[in-house]
Amino acid sequence: MEQRELLEKVVDVLEGMGVSYMIVGSYGSGAWGEPRFTQDIDIVVSLAVDDVQPLVRAFPLSEYYISAEAVEAAVCDGGQFNVIHPSSGNKVDFMMSRRDPWGRMQLSRRRRVQIESGLNASVAAPEDIILSKMEYYREGGSEKHLRDITGIMKVSPDDVDRRYIARWAEQLGLMEIWRAILRRLGEPMP
Repeated sequence: MEQRELLEKVVDVLEGMGVSYMIVGSYGSGAWGEPRFTQDIDIVVSLAVDDVQPLVRAFPLSEYYISAEAVEAAVCDGGQFNVIHPSSGNKVDFMMSRRDPWGRMQLSRRRRVQIESGLNASVAAPEDIILSKMEYYREGGSEKHLRDITGIMKVSPDDVDRRYIARWAEQLGLMEIWRAILRRLGEPMP
């Protein structure tokens, strides 16, 4: 099973269940910027305890690895779990939506876009992907996050609300990173 097939399966399951979700990570940034190879698919979901068993049943253990206990713990604790297709090694990391003001804002701002030819799905807004990538950069210092951000800013400049980013960057303590990104792009400072 290719990554795209796994993503299509997950999107079909989530949409069939009526679950609010958004694709984030490399797939999300690739929807707005420059695509790059990724080893997994990252999806933020808003699940309830009643969603656990239907979700687990949608991924039969004969084809997938999913732990009902891990899903339930993630729902209760705001954590994460994954679905793995063992024969291909492809994996989806599911993260519960954040419960803070920005987390609630992100999910409400997701957009339905075409990720690949014939594959439409809900993706985090470009500004929210940029802010998330800045958080990941702050935590680990990986240049790939800065490359993803600059890719979004170059490919989709008219889709990016810089004031929204500046406002949340200030609240999240990311303003220094945001200014460094703008300097890289030769854009004016907020």
